[in-house]
Amino acid sequence: MSQFTTKLIVEPIGKNKWQLQEGFEYHVGTYPSDEIIVVPPGFITDFASIPKIFWPIIDPVGKHGKAAVIHDYCYYSACYSRLRSDRIFLEGMEVLEVEPWKRQVMFHGVVTFGWFAWYKHRRRESQNKQ
Repeated sequence: MSQFTTKLIVEPIGKNKWQLQEGFEYHVGTYPSDEIIVVPPGFITDFASIPKIFWPIIDPVGKHGKAAVIHDYCYYSACYSRLRSDRIFLEGMEVLEVEPWKRQVMFHGVVTFGWFAWYKHRRRESQNKQ
């Protein structure tokens, strides 16, 4: 089974923004894995990008938080395709034992609406190359 192998240590830096104080690792698929996602210190996350109206049902910083940080980093770095990043998010929530209904709602949310964040990061990359 996959595994988070380091503690997630973050510091709030603004409204719904946190900065990693130390590197954070996730072994994809199995543990140990040849496929390890390493989020570097200094990375900024909003955990789960959940519209405020739904916060009473699904808190952006809940049991799924570690999986959300990995997902944010996958989108930011494009280390995987968007679909693979979304599936890793689902896998991470399973590892964290997030309730099945919540996993499915969040997974389908990123599959349906994650394109906005994905393409925002791709635009940033193309602008930085110019």
